[in-house]
Amino acid sequence: MSDVEMPDVRELVPHSGAMVLLDRVVSADHDNLCAEVRIHANSMLASQQGVGAWVGIEYMAQAIAAHAGWKGRLLGEPARVGFLLGSRKYQASVPYFVPGSVLRVHVHRVLQGENGLGAFDCRIELADAPGQLPEQAPALATATVTVFQPHNVNQFLEDGNAG
Repeated sequence: MSDVEMPDVRELVPHSGAMVLLDRVVSADHDNLCAEVRIHANSMLASQQGVGAWVGIEYMAQAIAAHAGWKGRLLGEPARVGFLLGSRKYQASVPYFVPGSVLRVHVHRVLQGENGLGAFDCRIELADAPGQLPEQAPALATATVTVFQPHNVNQFLEDGNAG
């Protein structure tokens, strides 16, 4: 899908206001989503150097949430709450994401169970890596992220039953 066809990211994630860290969804399909985020010096998560690379795990989690929201939207469902269970080998090649830069957050679903458990390979790179084709841009951060989206989040929170 092209940029024009992509819904507003705020319609896809179960976040609101300043907690929506992604700026837009660039593309999505059955197993993949690419989102962008512009790093602002006045971000609530920024220090003098920029946004700490540790925030990349939240960018990845929100891109996964946007993927779930995009798929749900195709079925006429609203965005649903999910849980970040953990990450395997979160590695960042930079200590900070520099203000003014635009990041591309790529998520690829490697497995999704009927029970709501899923795993995604994730990658963050510069959107405008000079002289590089998008698929050759160096990774600023990578991880495999494990998530859980219960069918009934309220029931799960009340009694631990993912129903």
